[in-house]
Amino acid sequence: MSMSVAGETRHVDEEDSQFPAYGPIEAGLGYLLFYVLVDRVTPAIVTVFSDTVLDLSPSFVRFGLATALWFVLVVTAIDQVRRQLAALGVGTYDEYQLRVWSRVTPSSLRTTGYLLALIAGTAVAVITFDRAVEALLSLIPVVATVDVVAFDLAELFVMVVFFFSYSVAAHSLDRLVIGGSRTLTSE
Repeated sequence: MSMSVAGETRHVDEEDSQFPAYGPIEAGLGYLLFYVLVDRVTPAIVTVFSDTVLDLSPSFVRFGLATALWFVLVVTAIDQVRRQLAALGVGTYDEYQLRVWSRVTPSSLRTTGYLLALIAGTAVAVITFDRAVEALLSLIPVVATVDVVAFDLAELFVMVVFFFSYSVAAHSLDRLVIGGSRTLTSE
């Protein structure tokens, strides 16, 4: 019995250290969403922070948003490079995620689950995208003026549902593509 547990542990460790590492597609889609949202809310943020709240220069607010975009891009790229190098055995990357489902579920069932999650997550994200952007736009003045009563909880719920479904779809697509490329390169 102890031999099978040790064998299972070794198999999980080998699976976790395969190249390419999971995450680059999910990170890329996450950054793409961040970029689109910043692009959509920039006029509202410029208006709120330059005209009403802090009386900042509109060009300064735009510069701050552009700096945030570049900062997130650089941090995301460095994180993904570290993750891929660790998968190759160069350096380490500590990832504290619970992987119980992948340990006990056959790969065909996992693949089917990821495919269904991708389809469902994408469908819900597409349906809720416009309302989530509207909710985010309406949240900007609420946060800037600290007027919590002015925000609609139903819109907040729609925004949370959008982000959750987008995250599920991005995670599933990443697992399907990276898992598929690992399978193709191992054969």
